[in-house]
Parts: sequence; structure tokens; C-alpha cells
Amino acid sequence: MNTSPLYYGLSSRVKLQAITDGHIAIVKLIKSRIIMKDALKIVTIAEDIQHKEPLLKVSLLCNNNICSKSVKLLEEKGIGVCFVEE
Repeated sequence: MNTSPLYYGLSSRVKLQAITDGHIAIVKLIKSRIIMKDALKIVTIAEDIQHKEPLLKVSLLCNNNICSKSVKLLEEKGIGVCFVEE
């Protein structure tokens, strides 16, 4: 599994981290709250990753600052949300 964003055709500013074999996380450790606009971008990134490797499970790795509507959208799209302690 490759964790280089360029491999998946993504911007070099996107940070990816391997969780386990066959499971990758999009890392968004930002101070501000993750809102619906950010969640839509995350869904697009996840779709690009899964287009390149369809069997890869994609999750979001973030702080606890995320709105409930964003969490709901990500879960509907099959993207898990993992929280990091600050």
C-alpha cells in the first residue's frame, strides 16, 4: 500500500497514513472545526483513493473538532472517523 498522495493523483498537501494492511487514513489535524465543506473535500479524496485501489478501506484521522453533520456524511459514504487525543 502506497501512502504517497501523488500515487493516487491527489495534491501533495494531502497527508495519508497507513493504519493496517488494506486500511489508509486521511490525516486532518487542524485547530479549526471540520465542517461540511471540509467533509465534502474528504469524500472526494476518499473516492479518488478508492478509484485507484478499490479494495482499500479509507478513514479520516482527526481531532475531536468535527461537526455531527460531517460525521454523518462521512459514515454514509463508508468513511470511518478516528479521533486523535490532543
